[in-house]
Formats: sequence, C-alpha cells, structure tokens
Amino acid sequence: MTPITEVEGRRLALSNLDKVLYPATGTTKGEVLHYYAATAASAMLPHLRDRPLSFLRYPDGPEGLRFFTKNPPPGTPDWVRTAPVPRSDDPGARQVLAEDLPSLMWAANLVVEFHTHQWRQDSPAVADRMVFDLDPGPPAGVVECCEVALWLRERLAEDGLSAYGKTSGSKGLHLLVPLEPTPSEEVTAYAKKLAVQAQGALPELAVHRMTRALRPGKVFVDFSQNAAAKTTAAPYTLRAKGSPTVSAPVTWDEIEACGAPDDLLFLAGDMAARLERYGDLLAPLTDPGQSRALPRD
Repeated sequence: MTPITEVEGRRLALSNLDKVLYPATGTTKGEVLHYYAATAASAMLPHLRDRPLSFLRYPDGPEGLRFFTKNPPPGTPDWVRTAPVPRSDDPGARQVLAEDLPSLMWAANLVVEFHTHQWRQDSPAVADRMVFDLDPGPPAGVVECCEVALWLRERLAEDGLSAYGKTSGSKGLHLLVPLEPTPSEEVTAYAKKLAVQAQGALPELAVHRMTRALRPGKVFVDFSQNAAAKTTAAPYTLRAKGSPTVSAPVTWDEIEACGAPDDLLFLAGDMAARLERYGDLLAPLTDPGQSRALPRD
C-alpha cells in the first residue's frame, strides 16, 4: 500500500520512494522528492506562482519513456489549482498551477521536469520576463555559451535591461530578463533582433537560426521561447538526464570564470549549499521593482 504523507494539511500518496530514477548516481525517487521539499521549494515556488505548468514526465527515469503533457493528469486532486490556457485545438484547456508545497510535491511525485511560460495566468501572452536559451552545437559547450551570454549582458545593459543566468540543466545556459508586462510578440521580436546582432558581433560563435547545418561548433541563440505558446525549464527543476542535474541559477562571476563544462554542472546534492551561500540568485525576477520596459524603436 502506498504510504500517505501529510504536507501542510494535504494528504499525499507518495509512491515508489525506493525506485532508482538516476542509475548513474543511484538517486531514488524519495531523494528527488526530498530535494524539492527540503531544498528547492522555498526558492522555486515564487518562480512557479501564477504560471501555468507543462510537464516533461519520466516516471521510469530518464532512460525510460518520456512524454510532454500540458493538461492536468487524471486523478489530479481538487485542491490543486488550474488555470484556463485556451489552445487552438482545445479552447477549454487548463493547466496546473503549483503555488504551494503540497501542489509542488504532488507534481514532483509524478516525476516531472517543470516548464513555465514567460507570462502569468492572469495575463496570457503578456510577458513579464524575456528568455534567451543558449544551446551549444557540439563541439561547442557551456564555455562558449558563457561567451555569448557575456555579450548579451552588455548589449541588454545598453538598453537599460538586466539579465540573470541559470544553467539549462542540460548543455546550455538560460538568460532571463525581468520586464514590465509586454505583449509576447513584441518580446519575441526584440529578442530576435538581439540574437541576430549576436551572430553579427560573434560570427564564429553565435547563430540565430535553428538550421542544423549552421550549428556545429556554435551557440544557437534561441529567442523563440518568448512566444506565448512556448515554455522554458523552470528555475531549480531537475532535468531528465543521466544524472539529477538542476537548472541552477549562477552568478555572473561564475559565468565569466567558466573554463570547462563541469564548472557549471550542478546536481541536486549541490543545491542546498548554493542556496545557503547565495540565496535565490533569480529573486529579482519576482520583484516588480526590478522590471523594465523594452526600448522603443
């Protein structure tokens, strides 16, 4: 029988706690749930609040079946909030909101990556942050992503915008920029402009188009995740990789000093010490006072 755990007054059936999800490190499902409950929750929840979630599920670990889902799964408790997110193929669609620890733990028990839009549920397609997903094409890696990130930071600063970095939890780097509420189409257009400029300034290093033939050895500056329908891996989410890698906030000093891929590789077990040392490095993203308007042409 699956044990029942009480989390802040909610009863949760947390299942298969001894199941090994990450064979490379022997990390069990129980340890994954402990990461979210004891380490990530206080920093992560502000970044999930009011943002409809999509999930990449990997119930048998990253080497097993993986599938992406937006709809609340069957059996979703009635106390888990959802928000309307109309889609062309489903005008009545809804998606989960994880705004408290019980909801976070319920979702984590499904074994998921957490992905969010750049907008909040009360203002669909009106973004309050911008993202650049820096995705390296081998043999390029995170070191090259850091070079592109540094260029983007300076370029954004010219327009009065501040950028904050996190690892993707995979091969690359994400830059996030707090914005005054702005239509997603305008954010995408501005991000594309900077991606094109990055390619022009760093022609041997950056590319702004997804075309695979252009990508070997270069960093794809992916601006498309600013589109209203797109999502990005949430801060502090675990990723469905061989080891329990985290999409971890990083300092600009760490980005500047990065000289090898392992310099910006963080596992679940690393995060308690990082949060103790730095706090939430992405806290400015949740502070309306840090938001700035995009420049007007």
